[in-house]
Amino acid sequence: QVQLVESGGGLVQPGGSLRLSCAASGSIFKIYVMGWYRQAPGKQREVVAVISTDDRLNYADSVKGRFTISRDTAKNTVYLQMNSLKSEDTAVYYCNAMIATRIGVAPYDSWGQGTQVTVSS
Repeated sequence: QVQLVESGGGLVQPGGSLRLSCAASGSIFKIYVMGWYRQAPGKQREVVAVISTDDRLNYADSVKGRFTISRDTAKNTVYLQMNSLKSEDTAVYYCNAMIATRIGVAPYDSWGQGTQVTVSS
C-alpha cells in the first residue's frame, strides 16, 4: 500500500506565493517520476509540473517562469514552489507518482487526495 499526502495549500492574494509538498509512504521500491496536477471547477485535470528520478523537469506553459518543482529522494517527497500566483491558478492541486512496490513489477500511478489553492484578493 502506497499513500501520497499533500500539504501547503491555502488562500493567497494575486502575486503571492505558496509552497506545496507531497510525501509518499508505504511499500515503495522505487519512484520513477513525481508531479503535480490541478483541477479547477468545471475543467479537466491538467498537468502542472513533473520531475523525473534523473531530475528532468517539465512544466505547463501556463506556469513556466513562476512555478518550480523539486524533490527530496531520501524523503520520497516532491515540492511545488508557486510564485507570482494568478487567479487562474485557483484549483485543487494533486500529487502524482509513478511507483514500483517491489523489484520486477511494473510501476503504477498513485494519487494524493488534493490540496486546495485559492488565489483571490
